[in-house]
Amino acid sequence: MNVPAPNTPVAGSEDRAPAVRAMFNDIAPKYDTANRVLSLGLDQWWRRRAIKALGESRTGVVLDLCAGTLDLSRMLIDEGATRVIAADFAEDMLASGSHKFTDVDPIEIMCADARELPIEDNSVDGIICGFGLRNVPELHRALAECARVLRPGGTIVVLDFFQPIGFIPRLLQGTYNRLIVPTVGGIITGFGDAYRYLNQSIDAFYTADEFASQLHDVGIEAKAHSMFPPVAHMIEGQLRNG
Repeated sequence: MNVPAPNTPVAGSEDRAPAVRAMFNDIAPKYDTANRVLSLGLDQWWRRRAIKALGESRTGVVLDLCAGTLDLSRMLIDEGATRVIAADFAEDMLASGSHKFTDVDPIEIMCADARELPIEDNSVDGIICGFGLRNVPELHRALAECARVLRPGGTIVVLDFFQPIGFIPRLLQGTYNRLIVPTVGGIITGFGDAYRYLNQSIDAFYTADEFASQLHDVGIEAKAHSMFPPVAHMIEGQLRNG
């Protein structure tokens, strides 16, 4: 039965944070399954590419921002990260992914808002975020926090679905997100409204180049790369030295 998610967020709304948190907590138990099915496994390939783009930073202290069910955190540890800080404000998402780790894994899991991180200045070598910042209101605050906690010269990689440009990307992403994602996501999780929000959140978000410009405003030099298929982008950036 497809039960409408309570308090489904309104894409682009500046006060949507509580509804976004409730939505992700609702879909947390089936989130990984939905991702694998909806992306035909491409989500894991995208994540591996994003980690590779961190370069040498991936073997240092890395912040997994909007960590969700901790897929990226697990991959970072497998890639040799000295320490991973996994932060997300949806506690049930983090709990759903906690089984991926043992007591000896170098990970700190924290329930925290991307707009106000309980992390010291200049304390992480790299930041990675997979499909999360699109859901953060007051995005400028979250990006300023990234610049604050990242060490000068450190690397940030953001993987997300940005507003598409061009006829073919718009057609592919629009058709898939409007027709397939809510239907399949609703069947798997029981919350079709949450997956309708996905499409709306893309329409209300930046293009990849506009997002890179937002990073530039907080001192991070960034560039965008289109992924395959052209429905996702990866943003790579480095914090300027001084």
